[in-house]
Amino acid sequence: MHKQRLEAFSDGVIAVLITIMVLELHAPEKGEWRALEEPFWKGFLAYVLSFVFLGIYWNNHHHMLHTAERVNGRILWANLHLLFWLSLVPFTTSWLGKHSSEGTPTAFYGVVLLLAAAAYTLLQAAIVAQQGPHSRLAAAVGKDRKGKVSMLAYALAIPLAFARPWLADALYVFVALLWLVPDRRIESKLTA
Repeated sequence: MHKQRLEAFSDGVIAVLITIMVLELHAPEKGEWRALEEPFWKGFLAYVLSFVFLGIYWNNHHHMLHTAERVNGRILWANLHLLFWLSLVPFTTSWLGKHSSEGTPTAFYGVVLLLAAAAYTLLQAAIVAQQGPHSRLAAAVGKDRKGKVSMLAYALAIPLAFARPWLADALYVFVALLWLVPDRRIESKLTA
């Protein structure tokens, strides 16, 4: 099967998720600077972090799919699995923004990020399995240290959220910064 429909569908879903998130941001009731204080800025910061995460997934998904020539049923289902976890980002963002100093919303945000990262890893493995162990994606990803560090950070942040939510948030920001630049491993293999 050709990959164009998969790419278009995924792009559309991620665009809708970003739209849903921004619609959850409500303008302050008053027209003065103090209206931008808590709780508005907490919701806005949660939105910014989630926007960055969705942007990272879109960017790296785009690069990863460029390495695939064709897709199969396993790749289609793995992609839907990823989109399912990403579809929970607007909900967790809203909850985190309203209750950022509480453990449960902070931990649940991490659970969704961890499961999205695991789903991305499964999609990557499905593409490598279909393309072969000597494919461009397999060569680019290698041992995927960045992916493993990310999942470890999420796994640490989840229980930490109940004791120190701000430290869990710091780990989420760390992972976002780790992935902010598009995955150069894939870009280098595409240009080679």
